[in-house]
Amino acid sequence: MRRINFKYLFLISFFNSIILMPSCDKNKDYDEIPFAFVNFRINPNSSFYWRLNSTNGWEKVTADDPSRGIIIYRLSENEFMAYERTCPYDPFEPEARINGEDFAITVACPTCASEYILLDGTPFKGPARRPLKQYNTSYNGNSLHVFN
Repeated sequence: MRRINFKYLFLISFFNSIILMPSCDKNKDYDEIPFAFVNFRINPNSSFYWRLNSTNGWEKVTADDPSRGIIIYRLSENEFMAYERTCPYDPFEPEARINGEDFAITVACPTCASEYILLDGTPFKGPARRPLKQYNTSYNGNSLHVFN
């Protein structure tokens, strides 16, 4: 039977904890976006959501606190993406809310100047390194269900 060298095991554990320990830099990308329960349905083909009537259109939808709202993006005729409007760079900054211009496939945070692509929520400009928080979507041709 093989004997375990506890000194060796302790040293490996110690060095792994040092290497994997998070750094304490000023980048706020480590903050978690507060959980918000999301579960609603809309008709994206209605005149109320006219920006979603065509591919590459997007619409802002209100949601319950602590969410700052949701951006729904129409990727294709039957595929939608839904993102939290709270900026992932500094989610506890009250003004860090994602905005954009009509029919653009990018959105931005006015506070940190990070910009994101609505195709998948990835940042491409600014200090943010994490993507927008994404919600699940289900579309049956008439009703779009957004949920987590």
